[in-house]
This record gives sequence, C-alpha cells and structure tokens, in this order.
Amino acid sequence: MVLWGSLTNVIAADLALPDPLRLGDVAAIALRNRSELSAANARADAMAQRPAIVSSLEDPMISTSVDHYPYEMMDDGRRFDRSITIEQRFPLSRVRNHRRAAALADAERARALASTTGLDVVLDAQRGFFMLLERRRMLQVINEQISLAQQLVSAAASRYASGTGVQADILRAEVEVARLQADQQALLARIQAAEAMFNAGLGRPAQGLIPELQHDPRLEAPPSEAEVLRLAFLSRPELSAGAAEVDRAKAEVEVMRSMYKPMAMVRVGQASTMADGSGGMLMIGVSVPIWNERLRAGVAEARAMQYMAGADLEAMRRMIASEALVAREEFIAVQTQAMVLATDVLPRALAAVDAALAGYASGQGTLVSVIESARALWEIQAEQVMVESAVGDAWAWLDRVLGTVQDTVQ
Repeated sequence: MVLWGSLTNVIAADLALPDPLRLGDVAAIALRNRSELSAANARADAMAQRPAIVSSLEDPMISTSVDHYPYEMMDDGRRFDRSITIEQRFPLSRVRNHRRAAALADAERARALASTTGLDVVLDAQRGFFMLLERRRMLQVINEQISLAQQLVSAAASRYASGTGVQADILRAEVEVARLQADQQALLARIQAAEAMFNAGLGRPAQGLIPELQHDPRLEAPPSEAEVLRLAFLSRPELSAGAAEVDRAKAEVEVMRSMYKPMAMVRVGQASTMADGSGGMLMIGVSVPIWNERLRAGVAEARAMQYMAGADLEAMRRMIASEALVAREEFIAVQTQAMVLATDVLPRALAAVDAALAGYASGQGTLVSVIESARALWEIQAEQVMVESAVGDAWAWLDRVLGTVQDTVQ
C-alpha cells in the first residue's frame, strides 16, 4: 500500500503542469507525453535493425542422410552408406549490399517520419493552447460586458426615478444583461471542452487541471520570402523522408539487377560407404537465372518505382514552398489586423461607449444609441480576442511549415 501511494504521487507530479503555463512548456510537455511520438520513435528504432537482417547470409544447412541401405547386409559388417554435410548459399553479386542500402534508406525515412510526427504533435498542442487561451480571455471580455450592461441598467433606473426615462429602458437593459449571462454560461461549457482537448494534445488525462495560461505575443516580423523558402527546404523532415524514399528506390533497382547473377552453393561433409569406408565430400553449385522475362519485369518495376519516388519528392518540394509562402502571408494578414484593432478601432469604440453612456446618464440621448455603441464595442472586443489567438496560431503554423516548431521552445 505504501509503494502504491508513492507511485501515485510520482504519476501526479509528472502530470502536474507549470503555473503559469507558457507556450514553450506546451511544446516540451507534448513531446514528452504523446504516445503517437513514442510509437513513431519505436517504429524508427525497429527499422534501424533491418539493414543487419536483410544483408546477412542465409543460415547454413546441416544435414545427415543414409545414402544407401542394402536389403542384404555385407559380411564385413558395413551395413549402409551414410553422410553428414554442411551447406552454405551465398550470392555472386552485391545484392546483399544493395539490400542493406535499401534498408538503411527505409530506416532514414522512418526517422524522418518520426520527426514529422513530433512537429504535428507540437502543433496540435499549441493550437489547443491558443483555443483555450482565446476562450478564457473571451470569458474575461464577457464579464466586462456584463458589468457595462449592469451600468446601463443603473443609468436607466436613475433616469426613470428622476422622471426623464421610461420603464421600458430598464427592461431593455436587463435583457442585455440576461443575454450576456447566457453567453457566459455557454462559454463556460466551451472552456471545459477546450480544456479536455488541450489535455489530449498534451498527452494528459482529459479531466486534468490546467493552470493559468500566459502568452506574450511575438511582435517581430516573419522571415523574408527567400528565408522562408530556405528554412522550409532545409528543415522539413518530409523532404528527408522523400529523399530517403528515392534512395531506397535506387537501391531496389540495383537489387533487381543483381538477380541476373547466379547464387552459389558450397556443400562439404563426411561420408562413409560400404565399399570404401570413410571419406570427405565437396559439392559446388550455382543457380541458373534463365527466366529473363521475370528478371526484366522486376527491373522495370523497380525503375518505375524510382521514377515515382522522384516525382513525389518534386511535388512535395513544390507543395512545401507553397505552404511556406502562404503561411507567411497569412501571418502578416492577421498580425496587421490585430495591430489595427488594438491601436485604432478599439480605442474609438471605447470612446464612443463612454460618450454615449455619459450622455444618457445626464439625460441626453436614448438607451438604443447606448446599446448600439455597447454592442459595437463588444463585437470589437470579441474580434480582438479571436484575432490575437489567430496571430499565435499563425505563428505556430508558420513554424510547422518551416519545420522549426521545436525550435520555439524557450
């Protein structure tokens, strides 16, 4: 029981998150906990053993036989001919080296795919981080909106009490409060859903507690177009996997061409005959690869696969270049939108609400104009929260398409 309690404490400590939780922590935790990455690394480790397996010689064959057993026994006591031999087969070509090269390429491809899985795992966790951050910030915005709506109720009640307003204004303001409170309750449920998704992205139990999230937006400009392309071509593991596939296809062509050369067989042993007694045995043989149609078809198939691998790699390079440039422009777009909202649009909306509320409280203007100004402010505040989250998500995606997601861990 004591041992079980200690183990439980260790697991709980391992699953505990830093408080506050930062984006760099997210990447490190996801890389450590996600089972998908562990599986991909295990597969790469398994593939790393293939070169030794496929390049080894066949196991030797040891056999014993009764070569002649006469129905009538000899008078000297020699009853039958017998032998024991050991046989080894080996190729007369470099097919073993070519098979090893193909297996090494497969192992390199598996390692590159494991790196791809790592990039995807980090991106998934970072997107979960920004989704939860957005919804928690949106809850703060709604709380501020409820406070403002309650000020409208108080202002309407004051005007009604002084005889300069009507009861309908109070009811209208109370409707806004009730609507915002309903949005608040719905958002609380969405926050719980986002927490469950974020926990899954971190490789944690879905019900795990998530502390306060802290994120300082990256305000620097993205790399230039030329730098974006350079980083993408240099760092994307998909290109490494594609290049490994091309290498494997080349090695397979050489494997099939090696089939034109024969296999050799050597057999040695000891035999005993009724006539001559004990002696040695030696047999040497070679296979005869005469079925040229099959051999030609094998080489043609391997060459077609080589061409396909090269075409796939070229198509991947074009796709990666397009993804990198698109991700850069998408980030610039949302970053520009966030800056305009923060520096120009939001201050104007705040000023408009303050002016409308002050005028209504002093007996000027109508509640409708105040509510319209307030709703405009609320929409802008919600848009700002979403755009700020989109900026972080765009950075995460840009890092992913450049193959540098793990480099963002700070």
